[in-house]
Amino acid sequence: MIKSITVFNKLTDHPDAGKLILRLTFGILVMFHGVAKILHGTQWISAILEAKGIPAFIAYGVFAGEIIAPIFIILGFLTRPAALIYAFNIVIATLLVGMERFLTVTKVGAWGLETEALFFFGALSIMLIGAGKYSITSDS
Repeated sequence: MIKSITVFNKLTDHPDAGKLILRLTFGILVMFHGVAKILHGTQWISAILEAKGIPAFIAYGVFAGEIIAPIFIILGFLTRPAALIYAFNIVIATLLVGMERFLTVTKVGAWGLETEALFFFGALSIMLIGAGKYSITSDS
């Protein structure tokens, strides 16, 4: 049994492939949000910001966090700073539209902010582990 585990561990020891899969997963998934804002605009974000006394033009920052940063993460270019921008974007989005779900649990037992937490901690993980060798500029 122990020998089987050792063999399995050797066969699956590919941290750079794991980093690539992590980068692709989180980069592509958050880009769906950015593409939706390209297609449908950021007016609703501007309205939320203005209601909180924040200048509406700041809504355009969403493109840095949901288009540019994910592209950089996917490519493995300036991965760590891009992941920090991505994480910051998730925090701001959650503060603007998600905090009413902070203390909620869904019908299936999920935390109300589960998706936001997954994106945030995924971004932090990418920031901490870097791009790996399958990237434009390895920063690991």
